[in-house]
Amino acid sequence: MTRARNGKTVIRGRKRTRKLCKGFRLSRHNLYRQAIVTLIRSRVYAFRDRRVRKREFRRLWIIRINAATRMRGISYSAFIDGLKKAGIELDRKQLSELAIHDPKAFDQLVNEARSART
Repeated sequence: MTRARNGKTVIRGRKRTRKLCKGFRLSRHNLYRQAIVTLIRSRVYAFRDRRVRKREFRRLWIIRINAATRMRGISYSAFIDGLKKAGIELDRKQLSELAIHDPKAFDQLVNEARSART
């Protein structure tokens, strides 16, 4: 006996898939087989890029800290080394926020790092 593929359950599943494909271009949002392939690929990209985003933000924070420390006459690596020797445990996100929004506190951190390295 052949299998019916136009029953309530199957149509509901297709409808759910098409709803997930809202915003996809051309036939990818309304042709079921293409929609499934596109959904799989989009989820792969989403999984991968959640990790890529973390990398990119860390790179951005390091660039900001490097620019701020060079303005104060010390390199980024020397600054991080000095902070570790001084026992100051701030992550790069917080350091970049300090460099942008509170330059006086960042100046104090640079001085601490300098004195800990000598």
